[in-house]
Amino acid sequence: MPPQVPLKGLPVPSGRFARLARLGGLAAGVAGGALAQGARQLAQGERPSLPGLVFSPGNVLRITERLSEMRGAAMKMGQLLSMDAGDLLPPEMAEVMGRLRADARPMPPRQLGQVLDAEWGPGWRGRFVDFTTQPMAAASIGQVHRARLRDGRELAIKVQYPGVARSIDSDVDNVASLLRLSGLVPEGFDVAPLLAEAKRQLHEEADYLREAGHINRFSGLLRDDPGFRVPDVVADLSSARVLAMSHEAGEPLEAVGAGLQDLRDGVASRLLELGMREMFEWGWMQTDPNLANYRWDAGQGRIVLLDFGATREVPPAIVARYRAILRAAFNRDRPAALAALESFGALDARTPAAVQAEALALFDLASGAMLHEGPFDFGRSDLLATLRQRGMALVQDRDTWRAPPPETLFVQRKLGGLYLLAARLQARVDLRRLVTPYL
Repeated sequence: MPPQVPLKGLPVPSGRFARLARLGGLAAGVAGGALAQGARQLAQGERPSLPGLVFSPGNVLRITERLSEMRGAAMKMGQLLSMDAGDLLPPEMAEVMGRLRADARPMPPRQLGQVLDAEWGPGWRGRFVDFTTQPMAAASIGQVHRARLRDGRELAIKVQYPGVARSIDSDVDNVASLLRLSGLVPEGFDVAPLLAEAKRQLHEEADYLREAGHINRFSGLLRDDPGFRVPDVVADLSSARVLAMSHEAGEPLEAVGAGLQDLRDGVASRLLELGMREMFEWGWMQTDPNLANYRWDAGQGRIVLLDFGATREVPPAIVARYRAILRAAFNRDRPAALAALESFGALDARTPAAVQAEALALFDLASGAMLHEGPFDFGRSDLLATLRQRGMALVQDRDTWRAPPPETLFVQRKLGGLYLLAARLQARVDLRRLVTPYL
C-alpha cells in the first residue's frame, strides 16, 4: 500500500465577509447547477425533482468542496448529518455529508503560526524541542499537532481554526437553508429548536478550556478503572483556542478488528458499558462516538479516550425516558413502549394508527438485540440495515414527522455510534447482561 500523501494546507476563511462571500457563491453555484440540470431533464422529457436537481453530481462536488474549504460549523453540521446511525437522508445528500467526514484540510503553516503567535506569543517555539508543522489529524473545528517540550514530555496540541467560533450561528443557519432549499425539510416542520441546540453544542465544542474541564472530570471518574486512559491536560499551554494534552500511545481502534475475537468482544463491551455508566450513573456523556476518538493501547491493554469537546449533561428527565424505554423492551410492554415513544416526540395523537403500529413493530425488532439470550453478534446481524430500510419507508409520509426533544439529538448520536462501533469490530456482546443493572 503506497504511503498516504499529506493533504496540502488550505487557508481557513476567518473573516465574517469572507465566509459570507463563500456561502453566497455556493448558493449561486448550486442554484445555477440546479437550473442547468432541470433544463437538461426537461429537454429529455423527464420530470425533474427538487432534491435531484439540488444534489446533482456537479452540485454534490460543489457543496462538498465549499463546506470542506470553510471548515468550522458548516463542515461540522455536515459531519453530524452524515452519522451512519441516522442516515435518513437521500443518497445524494448522504454522499455530500459522507465525503465531509474524511475531507478535512489542514490550515497552511503560515496561518498556523499566526494562530499560535496570538495565543502563546511570538517566541513560543523556544518552549519546544520539536513541534511538527504537519498535523497528525485535521477535523472540522481544529487540527492536532505533535510536540515535545524541553523537559521531554510528548504532547498532542489541538489548535482551533481562526474565526470558526464566531461564525457558528451563521454557518448553522446557512446549512439549514441548504436543507430547506433541497426540499428535505417538510413545510411546517419546526427546525428552530433543533438548530438552537446544534448552535449551543457547537459553541461549547469551540471552547477548549471547557473541554479541558471535561478531560479532567473524566480522568477523575475513571481513575480506578485500568481499562481506560484519559490524557493529562497541560494547563499553562491551554486556552480557549489551543488545548495541550499528553500524547498517549496507541493504535487506531480499527486495528483491534484484526485481533482475536475475545479481544474485539472485550473492547466493544467496555465501550458499551461506559456508555451506560455515562447515561445512568453520571448523567454526563461524551456524545461523539467517532472511531478516531478512541485508540487501543495494546501494551497496557486499555482504551485511550480522546476528544471531549462534545461532552454534555444528560438531564434527569431524559435519563428517565431512556430507562422507561429499556424497561418497556425488557418487559415486552407495548403500551409502555408507546408511551415512551410519545415522550420522545416520535408519535402523538395525530399519528395515524398504521404508523403507530409500524413504529411499535420497529421497537420490537430493536428490542430483540437486548432480549437475545447470550452474546449478540453485531458483525453478523442485519438489524441496523433492516431498521434503516423500514424506517426510510416510514418517513416517506412527511406529514407524520415530529421533532424530537432537542436535548436527545446528541444522546441518540452516541448510542447509534456505539452500535456502529461494535458492528465494525464484529463484536459479540451480551447486551442483556450489560443493560440489566440499569433498569
